[in-house]
Amino acid sequence: MTERKPPGLTFESWIDKQIREATERGEFDQLQGAGQPIPAGPAEENWWLLNLLKREGLRADALLPEPIVLRRESEQIQETVRDLRSEREVRETVAALNERIVQYLRNPVGPRVPITPLRTDDIVATWRTDRDTARAARTPATPASAPQADYPERPWWRRIFGR
Repeated sequence: MTERKPPGLTFESWIDKQIREATERGEFDQLQGAGQPIPAGPAEENWWLLNLLKREGLRADALLPEPIVLRRESEQIQETVRDLRSEREVRETVAALNERIVQYLRNPVGPRVPITPLRTDDIVATWRTDRDTARAARTPATPASAPQADYPERPWWRRIFGR
């Protein structure tokens, strides 16, 4: 009953048979990265997740708990609204963030992070001052007087008739 396998006789599993037949048909020839070594993942535990974020162009903030994201957005609200063109856009942006904060406060999930809704009028006032300061820096200083010519300007009839 316990005879050994004769030399030269091989048995292949069903999976090995499928791979061998696919290789013979050439189904693996045109694969992306064919003939290249498999890239070794970094020593970091979530290397695949970091590669996904980089490949898809996403920020890592999407992985943070909601209260931490809200806290970060409320701390960076001045940078967020700095380039907006109108007060209405600033108010809508702050209102949307306040709505998300209120939803979190009604049903807190995740770590307890102290956060309160933002005061819209304060943010709009700061936005106005920043905008006016930037506008004043962009406009060139007007000269006190235009440079005068060394000779008085001739009347129009002398310019026409050449006298």
